[in-house]
Amino acid sequence: MTFKNTVLAACFTVLVPLVGGCTMAGSGAQQDIVDRSTLALQEILNSTQSKDVVDTLRSARAVMICPQVFKAGFVIGGAGGNCVLMARAAGGSWSDPAFYTIGSGSFGPQAGIQDAEVMIMIMNDRALNAVMQNHFKIGGDASLAFATVGAGVGGATTTALRADIVTFSRTRGLYAGATIEGSVLSPDTDSNVAYYGQPYNAPQIIVQMMANNAGANPLRATLSQYGG
Repeated sequence: MTFKNTVLAACFTVLVPLVGGCTMAGSGAQQDIVDRSTLALQEILNSTQSKDVVDTLRSARAVMICPQVFKAGFVIGGAGGNCVLMARAAGGSWSDPAFYTIGSGSFGPQAGIQDAEVMIMIMNDRALNAVMQNHFKIGGDASLAFATVGAGVGGATTTALRADIVTFSRTRGLYAGATIEGSVLSPDTDSNVAYYGQPYNAPQIIVQMMANNAGANPLRATLSQYGG
């Protein structure tokens, strides 16, 4: 089998479940997402690329963490993963997480397999309200300004603070031709029910703060430590 065919076979194996996101059943699965989000957050904020990220996080209204977004493709591509969304409360503390999935499909010049830790910083209430709507497409709202921060980007923090939504990712593997822009964020109500025992929606969890699970305390503490 040629390299092209090997990659193509691997991609089609994973694309079907990934394009719609990844949802697991059971509160243990949701706690695993929260725990992995805590580790991903620590890795991002402790990385050599972290200065702009930390500075931006301190001004963010909310943050979404996707501990593993898996991308695969050969001409036809896709990505998927689980995420948690948290908002800043009065006094600088952070809410418990609301669960989301991220998924996308794409067509064009691209090849490879990659997974990434992604953090999406939401800078104001207008952007947060948009994200909390069903099936929010990153980059799909012309009224919102997007920015990406990373190593070697001069003036990245200044640029980010003028944006409504700021993204940052740490990637592993080789993937050409795909970005997080165009991905769709969808509420994962089943995971909220599994984790909290009630069908809370995202506004009830992160704005009204009606839900609480002690298993999320390490993640909330990490955000408070770095995000103020």
